[in-house]
Amino acid sequence: MADRLRYSWGFQLLVVMVVCQAHGGCWCYQYKVGDLNSWGVPPASNPRVYALWSQKYHFRLGDSLLFLYPPSQDSVIQVTERAYNSCSLMDPIKKMNDGNSVFNLTAPGVYYFTSGVPGHCQKLQKLAIAVPSANGTFFPRAEDAPPPGTSSALPAASPSYPIVFGPSPPQGSGAVSIGASTAVGSVVGLVLLCLL
Repeated sequence: MADRLRYSWGFQLLVVMVVCQAHGGCWCYQYKVGDLNSWGVPPASNPRVYALWSQKYHFRLGDSLLFLYPPSQDSVIQVTERAYNSCSLMDPIKKMNDGNSVFNLTAPGVYYFTSGVPGHCQKLQKLAIAVPSANGTFFPRAEDAPPPGTSSALPAASPSYPIVFGPSPPQGSGAVSIGASTAVGSVVGLVLLCLL
C-alpha cells in the first residue's frame, strides 16, 4: 500500500511538471499598475500611460494587479465596459479604497477599472486589461449587466465579474513573480525520491 501511495505521489508530481513545462511554466505575477509608485491622473507628458502599460504585458489567470495610491486622495473602482467608456462612476462592480488594493485575475475576460474620484476618468485615469482563458483564447465580450430590477437576456450560467481580493502584497516595482516553477529541479528531485 505504501509503495502504491509513493508511486501515486510521484506520478502526480511528474504530471504537474509536464503540464507546467508544456504551458511555459507555472508562474503567477503581481503587476504594479502602470509600473508607477502611485495610481493617479496620468501626467501631461504621458496621458496614455495606463493604455500603453496594459498593452505591454500579457496577463494570465492567477496574476494580480496592485493599485497603490493615497487612500485619502483616490480610489479604484471596477466597472462595466459601458461605464468605462462613458466614465460613469455610478453603480461600480467593486470599490477599493485602502490605498494598497490587490485585484486577483481569477477568470478570463476583460476587466475595466477607473478612479473613483469624479473627473479623473476623463483625464484618462482608467485601465482595461484582457485575460485569456487557460488555452489562450478570449471569450466574446459580454453585454453590460442590466439595471437593477430588470431581467437579464443572458443565461444564468454567463460569466460574472470576478471581484476576489488577496492579502497585502510585498513592496516592490513592476511584476513580482509569485509562481511555482522556480524549483523545477527540486520537483524532479522530489519525483525521483518518491519513486525510490
